Formats: sequence, C-alpha cells, structure tokens
Amino acid sequence: MRTLLIIAAKDLRLLARDRFGLFWVLAFPLMMALFFGAIFSGGSGNRAEMKIVVVDEAQSEQSAAFAARLDSSSALRVTVSHADSARLLVRTGKAVAYLIVHPGFGSLENMFAGNGTTLTVGIDPARKAEGGYLQGLLMEAWFSMMQDRFFNPSKSQRFLSNVVEQIESDTNMNAGQREVLTGFFGDLEQFMGQVDTGVLAGGSAADSGGGASTGLGPKIEVEEVVRQQSGPRSSWEITFPQALMWALIGCTAAFAISIVSEHTRGTLLRLRLAPLSRAHLLAGKGLACFLFSIAVCSLLLLFAKLVFGISTPDPVRLALAVVACAGCFTGLMMLMSVLGKTEQAVAGAGWAIMLVMSMTGGGMVPLMAMPNWMVTISHISPVKWGILALEGAIWRGFSYSEMALPLGVLIGVGVAAFTVGAVIFRRVHG
Repeated sequence: MRTLLIIAAKDLRLLARDRFGLFWVLAFPLMMALFFGAIFSGGSGNRAEMKIVVVDEAQSEQSAAFAARLDSSSALRVTVSHADSARLLVRTGKAVAYLIVHPGFGSLENMFAGNGTTLTVGIDPARKAEGGYLQGLLMEAWFSMMQDRFFNPSKSQRFLSNVVEQIESDTNMNAGQREVLTGFFGDLEQFMGQVDTGVLAGGSAADSGGGASTGLGPKIEVEEVVRQQSGPRSSWEITFPQALMWALIGCTAAFAISIVSEHTRGTLLRLRLAPLSRAHLLAGKGLACFLFSIAVCSLLLLFAKLVFGISTPDPVRLALAVVACAGCFTGLMMLMSVLGKTEQAVAGAGWAIMLVMSMTGGGMVPLMAMPNWMVTISHISPVKWGILALEGAIWRGFSYSEMALPLGVLIGVGVAAFTVGAVIFRRVHG
C-alpha cells in the first residue's frame, strides 16, 4: 500500500506543478457552471405565457365567453379541467394558477349587487407578482366582456331582455319594485336598439372598440396552494453536476496524457526498473487520478454550497455518486492512455471521445431539456449516468434503489475500461 501511495503522490505533485493543466481541471469547469447557470437563471423568469387552468362550474354563456376572452390573451395559456385536477396541476408546478368560475357568474345580482364570490384564484403564495398580474388580466377580460355585451346591439338587447325576465320571475320582489325596474330595463332595451353604440362607447360609429371600464367587476377570492418541490430549486443545481463532469473529463485527460508523457520521456522505463510490479504501477496511477477527481468534485460542491446554497437531502447519496463518477472516469483514463503512442495522439483522441460523450450525455444540454430521441442516445454515455447520479442526490430525490442503476453503470464502465486499458498497457509496454 505504501508503494501505491508513493506513486500516487508523485503523480499528484506533477499535476499540481502544471498550472495550465490545473486550469482545465479546476477553473474551466467552474466557468462552465457559472456561464450556463447565469443563462438558465436569466431565462427562467421571463416566460411568454402563463399557464392557468379554468374550472367552469357556472356552465353558462357568460362563463364560456369569459374563458374565451382569457384564452385570447397572448399572456395566458388556458386549459379547462375540473377542480381536483386543477389543484393538482398547480401543486405540482405544471400550471401557474387555477381559476374557478362559480355558479351565478355574470348574473344580474352578482353584477350589480356584488353578492357572493364569483371567481376563485388558486396560486402559490410565493408567486405574488404573477398572482397580481393574473388578477389584472382577469379584470381586463371581465371589462372587455362587459363592454362588448353593452355596446354590441344584439348582445345588449338579449342581455337586457334576460334581465327583465329575471325581474319578472323574482318572487322576493314586491309589485312596485318589479314595475319600476321592468319599465326601466324595458326602456333601456329599446334605447340600446336605437342608439349609435360606437358613439356611446366613446369612439365613432366606425370605431366601436374604445371605451372605459364600468367600475364594476367580480369578487375574486385567492386560495393559497403551496407548490410541491419536484424539480431543481435553482439553475445552479442543473449546471453544477455538468461542471463536475467537465472537471472529471479534465482529470481524465490530464492523467492519461501524463502516462504517455512519462513513456516518451523515459520516466516510465525508470519506474519499471524499480522494484515495482506492473500492478503496483497501474494501481498507483489509478489511485492518483481517483483521489484527485474526488478532491476536485468536493471543492466544486463546497463552492456551490457556500456561494449558491446548493444542498442535498442525503450527503451519503451524494458521496456515493461522487465516488462512482470518480471510479468511472479513472477507468476511462486508463483506456484513454493507450489510444496512441504520443501525447498529441492521446490528447486528440481522448478529447474527441470525451466531447462526444459530453454532448450526448448532458454535459452541454441539460438532461431535462433534451428531446426524447436525444435522451435515448444519451444512454450510451457515462456522462449521462454521472449527471443522473449527481442530480438524483441533489434535487431529483432518488431513493437508494433508484440510485442503484446509475451507480452500477458508472462502476461497471469504470471497471471494464480500466481492465481493457491495463491489458493493452501490458501488451504495449511488456
């Protein structure tokens, strides 16, 4: 064991002296995390549409018209569902809010007497800005519908005719009130049939779209729906697993090139002349790569926790993910070191392979943002399984049984790659 530690310490000292190599192992992954994290955090709060779910309990002409008005807004994306489903969609974050249109919406008593709540908005209390914006859109749609109802001759006459029918059928109203109101709305119905509604609305006869609001509106009750945390809490929780993969790729390339460099400079020959077996030599280099990979990942995670508040529900699962990733890329390091006989050949082939694995495995495009066909291709990349293991420990909430698959793939790839690389190394340098 002492021999392995001596060889590992030698390789670590050589890497520490290579400042340019340390840049690609430490600084470059951190720059990638900060760059993509800033991009994703800037775009997440500026969405073009707000998704809401409408629950139409009124099932009336007025409620249907109101839902249609909301759907026509470029700021909203409206779907219709029942109350339980709407609450679930908001609670799980698949919709911003739900809107319940209660029975009696748009009726005479609710319009003029203000009795009862006609609309209920359910939204996460943490989304106060979006809630206020949504209420403004609701009032805008309401007044637009009312203006269209009063200043459209056919709609206004039909509405006033319905008002007269409601008054005549109201048994709680005395005869004197009924006579006065029936006469008033009857005369108003005739007036609306004769007047130039475009002028009445405040524009010209040719422009009947203008007009101010009536000052009336539905009562809106707000229900608090606390959203369940089912995704990343910030963009940094997406980008730092990617950064760890880039750090491991940098470690893999640096140690693979160092093995070839020792061969071309004769250092490897002097090590073989020492009282060391090939197993000790390979194991020592693998241990150095493994320990340095864990150290780099630990530093990046510590930085993420202190600066961006990234945490994990279970540190044990995160530790298992880091160890499995380090073991996997240590094996890939050994395989990469035998891809050529010169430093240029190993560097070119190694980085080309690693870039392809990174592009297909989520190192450049987050796994959660990939299309389905790309997710299928990503299964062949160890980078995908490394990111999945890290995300599972940080924000996906994987159980130990769910962690078993990505951890098993990483360990299997690492063992297989190290074995193949060691066999080829013995044949080439035997």
